[in-house]
Amino acid sequence: MRPLPRPGSIAAMPDSAPLGPPLGPEVDPTPRPLPARIPLRGASLDLEPLHTSHAAELWQAAQAPGAEPGWAYLGYGPFADEAAMRRHVAAFAAQHDPIAWAIRPRRTGTVDGWLTLMEIFPADSAIEIGNIWFSPRLQRSRAATEAMFLLMRYAMDDLGYRRLVWKCHAMNQPSRDAAARLGFRYEGTLRAIKVVKGRLRDTAQFSILADEWPARRDAIAAWLDDANWTEDGRPRAPLARANHPPLPWVAAG
Repeated sequence: MRPLPRPGSIAAMPDSAPLGPPLGPEVDPTPRPLPARIPLRGASLDLEPLHTSHAAELWQAAQAPGAEPGWAYLGYGPFADEAAMRRHVAAFAAQHDPIAWAIRPRRTGTVDGWLTLMEIFPADSAIEIGNIWFSPRLQRSRAATEAMFLLMRYAMDDLGYRRLVWKCHAMNQPSRDAAARLGFRYEGTLRAIKVVKGRLRDTAQFSILADEWPARRDAIAAWLDDANWTEDGRPRAPLARANHPPLPWVAAG
């Protein structure tokens, strides 16, 4: 007697079952909107579309002690003088991919950095947050986290993107730590993909997908909430990290 086919095997499938190569799930293919060059207001800061009028304040922010290492992993900077900074800001502000915002914390009232949305693929519903430069006044602050959160929320909630990407120099441990803290999931390292300032660069890549976003949004919002902060400006609890399952193993075929 021939053995019965195992459940799930091809022989056990009904005659009407479609055959063919495995494919991904169907999704809404409607292209997402392009980000607009609009101001975004948070609880502790404002994001202002980058403009040459910000150049003088950015130059002053870049003169703060300890600012020099912040340029190490970027493809530009440090700048020799204010005129060089102004030329960079003028060119940066004229682009729509990346589209840049200046960061103005209300605590200082001055522009203390910038960040962008970039690598924008509306048809694929994918977008990246990157080109992040924080002056020493902004680094490791509540406002720094809120600045990133405002753009993340704009991309995922307001514009409806399905995939939010974070990429960084593979040797940039602070950026890798920031990605993990915000809940991005490590996807892998693209080896020898760029030459930056005359040096070969490996790029570590991370992402948050639409079904992961609500939990990350709520965790960051709870960390930023006033109830989580003491009177002397310290968080009562750390930002909870995402509990991602291991990346799936896919066999080559």
